Amino acid sequence: MYPTAPPGYRCGFIAIVGRPNVGKSTLMNHLIGQKISITSKKAQTTRHKVTGIYTDDTAQFIFVDTPGFQTHHRNAINDRLNLNVTEALSGVDAVAFVIEAMRFTEADRTVIRQLPKHVPVVLVLNKIDRSKAQNAHELQAFIDSVTAEFPFAATATVSAKHALGLAALLQQLKAYLPEGEPLYPEDMVTDKSGRFLASEIVREKLFRYLGEELPYAMNVEVEQFQVEEDGLHRIHIAVLVEKDSQKAILIGKGGEKLKKISTEARLDMEKLFDAKVFLRVWAKVKSGWADDIRFLRELGM
Repeated sequence: MYPTAPPGYRCGFIAIVGRPNVGKSTLMNHLIGQKISITSKKAQTTRHKVTGIYTDDTAQFIFVDTPGFQTHHRNAINDRLNLNVTEALSGVDAVAFVIEAMRFTEADRTVIRQLPKHVPVVLVLNKIDRSKAQNAHELQAFIDSVTAEFPFAATATVSAKHALGLAALLQQLKAYLPEGEPLYPEDMVTDKSGRFLASEIVREKLFRYLGEELPYAMNVEVEQFQVEEDGLHRIHIAVLVEKDSQKAILIGKGGEKLKKISTEARLDMEKLFDAKVFLRVWAKVKSGWADDIRFLRELGM
């Protein structure tokens, strides 16, 4: 059992939603104080609902980071990603709807149409830099135009990348959490397994070091995750590609590309797990995996 919480303690679930590439994963990572959700300048790198947990003396915030709602490139995987978003919105106590400050698109409106009417939704303007903040009149006019689209419970301005405005956002969100005991130990930052986090780290490196389109045609499969008696993590991960030409690009000349991805992934894993890691990463051709619903379920998607 976890320690009894003081009177007035709050605990609840908060979904973080928005169109691709507005900074949802970066926001959650900074809110909980540790990187557990992958980030990239490329859109829609998050493929799973990732739960991050932040606990203080007054509340436990359980954040659900979701994929960006996809309106293009319809296939089984993107349909599954969109279903992940709508599923994340059921059963939460509050929603943080993230948009980019001074930029509101039709894709944002698409997400608004998915927002629940029965739970409070906080409008979060991310990527607020000094120039945007200084022009208060234009910023307020922008906020007024967005809040006319939906009955938001509150509005917050933040810079997730620079960790600005996050304490105020937490205070706003806490008001919508029900009173109750914490659901997780105070030192726990995610309910995801080490196996899952290892696969996400490799995927992040694919997005960082490959071209614009290629990472979207790939996924990763953890074939072995073993922690030995001395603490060594022995991890084997296959990168799934759809054709041989993609495999050749992933491996790179003389194997240099895959080696770089593997090395940087291993260093991140050692930092996250606070242990030595033996990591083996290789490419595996599996044509049509992105449209194979049964296979996507096996991957936990």
